[in-house]
Parts: sequence; C-alpha cells; structure tokens
Amino acid sequence: MIQFTNNTLGDLSAATSREWLETNGLGGFSSSTIIGLNTRRYHGLLTAATKPPVGRVLMLSKFEETLIVDGQRYELSANQYPGTVHPKGFKYQTGFRLDPFPVFTYEVEGLRLEKSVFMVQGQNTVIVHYELETTADERFQSIKLEVRPLIAFRDYHSTTHENNILNHQVDSEDGLTTISPYNDLPPLHFAHDVCEVDTNGFWYRNFQYSIEQERGLDFAEDLFSHFSFTFDLKRYSRARIIAATVRHDIRRADDYRDAEIRRREVIPVSLTTTNDFLSSLTAAADQFIVARERGKTVIAGYHWFSDWGRDTMIALPGLMLVTNLHTVAKSVLLEFARHVDRGMLPNRFPDAGETPEYNTVDATLWFFEAVRSFLEYTNDSEFVRENLYNVLVDIIDWHIKGTRYNIHIDKDGLLQSG
Repeated sequence: MIQFTNNTLGDLSAATSREWLETNGLGGFSSSTIIGLNTRRYHGLLTAATKPPVGRVLMLSKFEETLIVDGQRYELSANQYPGTVHPKGFKYQTGFRLDPFPVFTYEVEGLRLEKSVFMVQGQNTVIVHYELETTADERFQSIKLEVRPLIAFRDYHSTTHENNILNHQVDSEDGLTTISPYNDLPPLHFAHDVCEVDTNGFWYRNFQYSIEQERGLDFAEDLFSHFSFTFDLKRYSRARIIAATVRHDIRRADDYRDAEIRRREVIPVSLTTTNDFLSSLTAAADQFIVARERGKTVIAGYHWFSDWGRDTMIALPGLMLVTNLHTVAKSVLLEFARHVDRGMLPNRFPDAGETPEYNTVDATLWFFEAVRSFLEYTNDSEFVRENLYNVLVDIIDWHIKGTRYNIHIDKDGLLQSG
C-alpha cells in the first residue's frame, strides 16, 4: 500500500509533487495531488471521455470542503492563488493512502474524517465518499460537512475563464441535483445523500497551476460553483456524492464501491506470482487499457495522450501477454487491424475523434512484432490466420509498391521513407 503521513503532507513542495490517478476504462480520469491542490490544468475530479477514449472534457474540477463543528469552520481544501495558498486544509490532513483507491484522512477537534475517491468502470462517473470515523459524542452539538463543487466544463487541454454565457440554473430534487452549464456539453448530475442544497452560485477566480506555468502554458483559470451541499454528520456520520454524465441513485454508491474493490482484487490474479510489487504494477498497468469503438486500445500516457499505434504495439506484450490478458490482446490487435489503411497502422487518434493520422513508419513494424509476441505467448495461430493474416499480407504488398511519405522497400531490401 502506498501511503503518506504528516511529514510529507505538511511539506507543500513534497506534497504537491506527488499525484494520484483514477481511471474509468474509457479514457476518462480523476486526478490531483495527495493534498487535493491542483497543480495542472489536467487535474480534476471528473474528466469525461465523451468519445471514448477521446473527446475528453474536464467537467468537475474539485470540491471545496469545510467541516463545521459547533459553528466553527475548518476548511479542508487547498488552492494556489497568486502569491499564496488558500485555504491550507493540508494542515488538518493526517494521511493519504491508496487503499485501493485514494483515501484522504483529516483530524479536527478529535474528529477523524476520511474521504475516498474512485471512478466507476465503463462510465464517466466519479464517487466521493466521506465517513466520520470518530464517534460524535456529546462534546459537540453540531457536526456538518459543506461541499461546494467547482466546475470547469472545457476541453482538458484548455482553461476556463469567467464568462456571461454559462447557465447558472440548478435543477434539484430529492437526492439529485443537475446543472447544464453550456448547451454544447452534456449535463452533470450529482446524486447525493440527504443534505441541504444552497443554490447561491458564484465564480472563484485566478487559480494558478504551477506545472503549466513551468511548461510555459496557460496556467490561470476561473471556476464556477452553482451550489453547495451541507451534510449533517452528527446525525448520519457519512456523506456520499456521485458526479456523472448520467443520472444515478445514491443508494447504488456502496454497490459501486464494493464492485470496484472486487474488480481491483481480481486484476493481479492474472499473474502467476504472489509478489506484491508486481501485483501493484499489474493493477496500475490496467489503467492504460481502455475502450475504443468495438474493441480495446491503450492510452499512451496520462494525463494528456490518447492512443497511439506505436505505443500500443510496444506496450501490448507487457500489459496483456505477461499478465495473461490474452482476450484483451486479441481485442487490441483486431481494433488496430480494422484501422490499417494503405498498409499503415495509425500513428495516433486525435483528441476530438477525427480521422486517424497515418504518419509513422515504424508503428506498422511494431504491429508485426506484437502479433509475433502474441503467438509466442498463446500459440493461437488460428486467431492470427482467421483475423490478421490477410491484413499482414496487405501491409507487405503496400510496402513493396510504396505508400504514404514515400515509404517503400528499397533495392537493398530495407525500408526507406521520407
């Protein structure tokens, strides 16, 4: 288990250099630092893949969280503004661990609050679970948790700035609150436990993302908050929020949590080893395998890459063959075989889902190597013969006669391009 204590959490530089990542098997993700201070424009609670695994929209940036004990407010969040960090919620944070997903621990006035974050596989859905672990004895008359969502609703490569076109309307019914900030983007639904909903909305201005500033990119952003939730932890001891592009029933939150724990427990079982380190690597590697159309593909890297032909074929043996995910490997090979054009494998699939880019000379060669490796691990020549052989032959024909970018076999038998 990866975990950090006060020594790291209290050191702003050390804490913000450590990040966590949750994925949903579609290309969407949830990510931040271990103290919840966003240092990248790619950090956010819900980045949805609207055209899996691309079309990624950072919908929900973060929650501003405040524990209110007998009227005294303790702000648990942290944000970088010009020249200052505010609030400094990490001062109350006593722990962070991956168990199996991110768990944040805070201690205030002898009360221990745990927050966990995870995504639902196959959905653009993130669930945040708060649990008051210390018994709320008679010392306190009131213990409340205020949660205020901050939304971005933009392409995950860009930033949001205060504007007049954002729709401020909030639709709230029992256990479900919905916003539709922009007409060209899907609505965002919040299923939640019993709470008070305050629909007083306003802009938070000038968040600073230090890593983007170091990269010379746009590093300032404004975020809007439509409403806040206030949960009575004295009475119920827990609060759950499901944020998603589809409507959910909060009564399913625990089922989703249990299902995700079971799913992660099964992942390392595909290995023929009991080594904890290899099991952890296998679970981490699983985050890169995502859906594309009818099959599977591989994200070349989080936070900003989509699926690239070269990277997918290089990674396939380690991600799927060593780990005995042979059915997944078949799906990836079939999916890329469907996109072979003029004897070439796609170099990359653009973020907005446009036509694939065919501008690499070696991705197609790595495709052959991936097929060879697949045969070595599975000995499934029937699958290759029935599904891939004709594609491989067609690729060779195109390389003999020549294809894009003057890629062809030269008189010495070697490939030439340019």
